[in-house]
Amino acid sequence: MATQLPVPLELELPEGWTSAPPDEVDAPGAAFVGLHLPSADGFTANITVSGSMRSGDEVLEETADESLERLASATAGAAELRQRQELGSEDTPGLMQLVDLTTTVDNQPLKLIQFQVYLLLRDVSDPEKQVVVEVMLTCKEPQFDTVLPDFRTFVSNIRPA
Repeated sequence: MATQLPVPLELELPEGWTSAPPDEVDAPGAAFVGLHLPSADGFTANITVSGSMRSGDEVLEETADESLERLASATAGAAELRQRQELGSEDTPGLMQLVDLTTTVDNQPLKLIQFQVYLLLRDVSDPEKQVVVEVMLTCKEPQFDTVLPDFRTFVSNIRPA
């Protein structure tokens, strides 16, 4: 079942992308899904957005670690961290990681890349209230250079509503 984001966000898909109901595209933990239909070639590049209320000082790293563990479990260990780095600013910190993973589609192994961005949003009236927004781009390696600029644009335009 699709989830709700703990805070309302403004999300704007770049041209060439279309939104899809998470439950209809097998993304039950997502609150939002965008599909890049022009890239469909055995796998459709997609963007998913989810989020959760978190507490603590290392919430971005903890959330990224948990995501990697979930991926490794879902792909029988075929998820490998390629890169991780901090991004954003002190006021709006973020973290990105690039993960190589292998899944099965139509009983065939399929190598994918997942570019994960974690954004920390704090309640201005109560900084202890923190939301981590998880934004994921999943695609095949040959699709990556085509859809990455759109993903960066999408992430840079995320705003609290």
